[in-house]
Amino acid sequence: MHLRHAVAISAVAFLAGPVWAAGGGGGPPPGARSAGLSKAERLIDERQWAEAIAVLTKEAERDGSNADVHNWLGYAERNRGNTDAAFAHYARALELDPKHRGAHEYVGEAYLMVGDLAKAKEHLATLAKLCRARCEEYEDLKEHVAEYEAQHATGR
Repeated sequence: MHLRHAVAISAVAFLAGPVWAAGGGGGPPPGARSAGLSKAERLIDERQWAEAIAVLTKEAERDGSNADVHNWLGYAERNRGNTDAAFAHYARALELDPKHRGAHEYVGEAYLMVGDLAKAKEHLATLAKLCRARCEEYEDLKEHVAEYEAQHATGR
């Protein structure tokens, strides 16, 4: 019984340590996912674009410096068909984090949607440098570029 009690106390102290170190604050530690962002990602998985955008817009108002929020806003807007808003959010995500691999992938896909292969390839080249061509974002965008080129080479 004493060993379990000691383990439980140690676990609580270990888990609470970052909160105390951050001043006992009321928010998540830096880099942690907010509940709103997690909810938005679930809504995106369910293809509920308008609902995800509403949640993400609130997150952006709460923390406008979160590149992930802007990346997901761009993704949801693009999938809803609003490429102008998507490009604005991807630009903001990349302004906040120029190495944001997800934003490079998704903005490249958006460029393919509007027929700008050259811009898509610029982001593919950036991903090749960022992850030495060994990351999911690079592979996904590379596949989309190849599909785009094949479709347009045959005149489909």
